[in-house]
Amino acid sequence: MEAFYFLVFGALSAVVAALEFSKTSKDRITTTPAFNSFKNNYILVYSLMMAGDWLQGPYVYYLYTTYGYGKGDIGHLFIAGFGSSMLFGTIVGSLADKQGRKRACVTYCITYILSCITKHSPQYKILMVGRILGGIATSLLFSSFESWLVAEHNKRAFDQQWLSLTFSKAIFLGNGLVAILAGLFGNVLVDTLNLGPVSPFDAASCFLAIGMAIILSSWTENYGDASENKDLITQFKGAAVAIASDEKIALLGAIQSLFEGSMYTFVFLWTPALSPNSEEIPHGFIFATFMLSSMLGSSLASRLLARSSLKVESYMQIVFAVSAVCLLIPVLTSFLVTPSTEKGGGITFSGCIQLLGFCAFEACVGVFWPSIMKMRSQYIPEEARSTIMNFFRIPLNIFVCVVLYNVDSFPITVMFGMCSIFLFLASILQKRLSAVVEKSKPQDWTTHKEREMETAPLNA
Repeated sequence: MEAFYFLVFGALSAVVAALEFSKTSKDRITTTPAFNSFKNNYILVYSLMMAGDWLQGPYVYYLYTTYGYGKGDIGHLFIAGFGSSMLFGTIVGSLADKQGRKRACVTYCITYILSCITKHSPQYKILMVGRILGGIATSLLFSSFESWLVAEHNKRAFDQQWLSLTFSKAIFLGNGLVAILAGLFGNVLVDTLNLGPVSPFDAASCFLAIGMAIILSSWTENYGDASENKDLITQFKGAAVAIASDEKIALLGAIQSLFEGSMYTFVFLWTPALSPNSEEIPHGFIFATFMLSSMLGSSLASRLLARSSLKVESYMQIVFAVSAVCLLIPVLTSFLVTPSTEKGGGITFSGCIQLLGFCAFEACVGVFWPSIMKMRSQYIPEEARSTIMNFFRIPLNIFVCVVLYNVDSFPITVMFGMCSIFLFLASILQKRLSAVVEKSKPQDWTTHKEREMETAPLNA
């Protein structure tokens, strides 16, 4: 393994450690023992769920190549996953609101374990079934757990600011530390112990099973809409009306779709981008480095969210702009750096520059997750939270499916360029969202003052 990888990993580790150990009282939120117990239980479960997800991440593309499938066939497999998330996501989200978020979280575990089992077969049809199951599981992961947390947090009457603490800690550990350990653990299973590229999927099943046992034994059930008479169509209509009638929700959905669409496209593209001529790259170690970058971003986000005077809508404009520049780097290097034509070997100079840019992008991802969770908790109505959150995933899944379907038709630089444009657009929409939020505040204040004047004679 080249020294460059260790240098980047070491530098990022030092920065993360400095951020964490330099926190002051202004960067921390004072809570209660009851809340800490609740928070730690959720973070443990969330970390186990993410371990099951992150163990698979670096090896999905690689596993398919070992079965003899090319980029086009692999792209179609990825399309099946995102397509099933788009088709079934809103349905499972509505069922989570109606039938219970705890049940939906357990369903996620079962569905993802079945998806992992299919990876043992090299048959294309079985792998396709696994991708469909994985797409359904992804919809549940990114809606049901957050919906359960917000509802349970409110039900227990905890301070609203404490919710951002849970979000930032969950991302720091689940999307940071756990992801790093998962990447390194996967590297040990595949490269050190030579257990094959399917071994991380077996390990993922074990972590998912442990997390499911904790959910079943310690979580209580909560629901969205209290009315049991509402069918799925009525729930869909209610969610669509909420999005159409509230500009803040619509903007938030568009921003999320643009960013996550670019992020998921990046997940598919980073491997061929760093090894265009079949260079030998340590997938697990690079993945761990990306997750360390994400950890850095979530550590920064925890500081930003702890300051009530700093609005999340404001700083996210900068985050989206920076992420757009990061994904533009592969396009710039293709013009400024002479590409290597040598097959195999180590990472090229162009690859090193791109890796640094990708790490910066992952840091933006680390800031994005707790920040978007905070905004969703503020703007999305509780009664249809899972349904609306999965509505947001429809356009992003369409975008990713279109990109992957045409993966052989366009150079990688064109796809990175498209992602960069979408991220710049997300920055513009975030600026609009900030303006809408600021505009609504004086109106709320005026309405409050008018009510006080109306009731003044009665109180006199």
